[in-house]
Amino acid sequence: MIADCKRTMLFALALALFMPTAQAHESRPAYLSLTEAEVGVFDVNWRRPARGDKALSLAPVFPQHCVEKDKSAAYFSAGAYVQRWRIECGEKGLLGSPIAIRGLEFTITDVLIRVELQQGAVRTGIVKPNAPSFEVEKSPSAWKVAGDYLVLGVEHILGGIDHLLFVLGLLLIVSGTWRLVKTITSFTVAHSITLGMATLGFVRVPQAPVEAVIALSILFLATELIRREQGHEGLASQFPWIVAFVFGLLHGFGFAGALTEVGLPQSEIPLALLMFNIGVEVGQILFVIMVLLLLHIIQRNVKNLPAWGPRATAYGIGSLAAFWIFDRVGGF
Repeated sequence: MIADCKRTMLFALALALFMPTAQAHESRPAYLSLTEAEVGVFDVNWRRPARGDKALSLAPVFPQHCVEKDKSAAYFSAGAYVQRWRIECGEKGLLGSPIAIRGLEFTITDVLIRVELQQGAVRTGIVKPNAPSFEVEKSPSAWKVAGDYLVLGVEHILGGIDHLLFVLGLLLIVSGTWRLVKTITSFTVAHSITLGMATLGFVRVPQAPVEAVIALSILFLATELIRREQGHEGLASQFPWIVAFVFGLLHGFGFAGALTEVGLPQSEIPLALLMFNIGVEVGQILFVIMVLLLLHIIQRNVKNLPAWGPRATAYGIGSLAAFWIFDRVGGF
């Protein structure tokens, strides 16, 4: 009886956490990439979050000695507005110079900045609303690299509704502390493996199909939840750690796609990869703790929850996952 009550509360919590935010993308990060084509000449790729035909009012501000050339492309793509152009910064280049993002202080989003120099060196950074400027350091310290990629990992998992919804699905299915520990550990080990292999180039998987299959993994958990409510023990209920491991491999490729887009600093690749992975785990643990804490609060303050809550939430999760599948397949 207590287990059923806990499960009902978790289902209700799932509705509260995810249904209102299913289409909320205002906090998605923007992405600024600069690639040095010639000495002091950089190709700019600027992506900012968009909804429909409206994009966040953000713009990169380059050093005064850099001259902007005509934009070569501007288009909407997969929830973002993309612009491409070239800047010429002369012999001084960008090293030691600041890059600011105008308008960022009025948003709740971050900007990921990646600068690839001609000799192959890469500088990366995260610009936030309270500090909307990034200096392209001549030689970034290991501590800065570690901090940047740790934060990037935490923000990626906490901003990835699909990944969190999968973890929540595991929490809804798994009963017992030890089974939950084994399941979450299996998921962690699995996505750590594929994250490392894909980021280091040992395995290459197209990102669009991966994102579609991640949505499919959530739909699978939703169907398992419905079967459980009907009194049938499915594969996820009997062997949750196996299901978590198999789908964790796919989620790792999803994490790798985000990290590959930002890039790794050539001088600190192992450190950056390790800290990004640790950041993902920290974010995942924070999410699990938050869910369990809210569950404890609900248990202490709410006596009766509607009996239809579990099934309604399972259908809600499944419907959202199905929408993502069609949306992502349509974007192939």
